[in-house]
Amino acid sequence: MSTSVGAPVPTTWRAFFLVAGLYDLLLGLAFLLAGEPILDAIGMELPPHSAYIQLAAVFVLVQGLSYLLVYLDAWSNLGIVRVGVAYKAGYSGLAFYYLAIGQLPSAFFIPWAILDLGFMVGFLVFLRAATSRRTA
Repeated sequence: MSTSVGAPVPTTWRAFFLVAGLYDLLLGLAFLLAGEPILDAIGMELPPHSAYIQLAAVFVLVQGLSYLLVYLDAWSNLGIVRVGVAYKAGYSGLAFYYLAIGQLPSAFFIPWAILDLGFMVGFLVFLRAATSRRTA
């Protein structure tokens, strides 16, 4: 249980970051190992080299690992949560932008954008709780 600020992190937050970490870790792993078949299955044109898929997949996988660090010690890893807000806002924002202008390559990306938006809101609520805990 993480206690770097003195009080333990509530179990619900630990579970939330465990889910967030596993979500990105498994999503990144899936695209790292099977990115081309996944894109083929949804009818997307493949990039000129598999490295384009794998480089993005590794980024997602590493984000998942970072959220597992938050799961292990949330109070000491608030910076990771802040970066997570930017990451989730970036992905969701781009996905919804391309959807709005009719250029989203596949509807496949919409559920992931919705999930990331939900994680982003959770991260923001956690940061607010962590800030109020520090000032109390």
